[in-house]
Amino acid sequence: MTTPADSSALQVRGLWKIFGPKAERLIGTPDAALSRAELQRKSGHVIGVRDVSFDVAPGEVFVVMGLSGSGKSTLVRLLTRLIEPTAGTVVLDGQELTAMDDAALRQVRRDKISMVFQHFGLLPHRKVIDNVAFGLEIRGDNKTNRRARAQNMINLVGLSGYEQNFPDQLSGGMQQRVGLARALAGDPAVLMFDEPFSALDPLIRRDMQKEVIRLHDEVGKTMVFITHDLDEALKLGDRILIMRDGEIVQIGQPDEIIGAPADDYVRDFVADVNKAHVLTLRWVMRPPSSDLEGVGAPTLNQSTIVRTAARTVLAHQGVVRVVDDAGSFVGVVDDEDILRVVVAEQDHE
Repeated sequence: MTTPADSSALQVRGLWKIFGPKAERLIGTPDAALSRAELQRKSGHVIGVRDVSFDVAPGEVFVVMGLSGSGKSTLVRLLTRLIEPTAGTVVLDGQELTAMDDAALRQVRRDKISMVFQHFGLLPHRKVIDNVAFGLEIRGDNKTNRRARAQNMINLVGLSGYEQNFPDQLSGGMQQRVGLARALAGDPAVLMFDEPFSALDPLIRRDMQKEVIRLHDEVGKTMVFITHDLDEALKLGDRILIMRDGEIVQIGQPDEIIGAPADDYVRDFVADVNKAHVLTLRWVMRPPSSDLEGVGAPTLNQSTIVRTAARTVLAHQGVVRVVDDAGSFVGVVDDEDILRVVVAEQDHE
C-alpha cells in the first residue's frame, strides 16, 4: 500500500542520524555507505538511522519494529525532534518539523503530537485527573475545560472512579491507561508509542494491546507504534516497517510481511508466526479456470484471514469464489488450499 504524499498524516524523507562530531560531512560520501561497524572503526561515528523514507496515512496504525539496536527508538525521537536529524525532512500534518524554530516546534508538540512511553512518565504528586489534564494546563486551557476533557478521556480508557487516586495507588496497566488518557486529551494529530507495554507482564500487555485497538476504532487517531515484539506488531499494525542496523528492511501490511518476506532476515523473523492467523486468501487462492468456476458457491473477500475463512471453505463441497475489494472475481480456494496452511502450522507447533 502506498500513500500519496499530499494525503499523508506523516511524511518522512531521507532521514539520517549519525552520532559523531562531523556527522553532516559524511552524508553523500562513500563512507556513508559503510556498515555500522566499518564506519565506527574508520571514523568513530555511529549510524543510528540511515536514509529512511516512508508515509503514514491519516488514521493508520503504523508499526516500526526491530530488535534492540535496530534504530527504531532513535527514529521515533527524530520524528518529534527530541533528537535532531543529521539530514532529511519530517512533515507532520502538513507542517515541516525539520524546518521549524524552537518556538514553532514547541507549539506543534503541544497541539499536534502526543507520546506514550514505556516508563509511564506520570507526575507522582498529582492525582489521575490532574495527570491527564497536565498537557492541557501547559497549553493554557482553563481549569473547567481541561477538567471536563480529562474526565471524558478517563471514561474513555476505563478508569472512571480512579480520578482522585495517585499513580502509586494504581497497577502498571492502570498507570499506562492514565498515560493513554493524557496522550488523547490534547486531541493530537498523531499519537506516538515508544514500546509502551514492554515493561508490563504478558496478561496486562495483551489487555493493553486490545485497549489500543479499541481506542483506535473509537477515536481513529493516526498512530506510530514502536515495538520489538512481532506478535504485537502483527496484532496492531495496518502496516509494519521492519528495521535493522538503522535501515528499512521491509514495509508492508502484516500478510505481506508473512507471505512475501523481503530477505532471509525477515524470513527468519517471521518463521514462528502462526500463518493461518495472519495470511489472507490472496496468498493461498488459485487463479480461476474460467469466469464461471464456482458460480453459485459462497464468496469471500481476498483480504479474509485464512483462519477466519476456514469454516466457510471446509463446510462447502467444492471451490469458494474469492473477490477483490471492487467485487471482481479474482480466484478460488478449496479445502486443500486452506488445510495446507492450517495443518502446516499444527505440524510446526
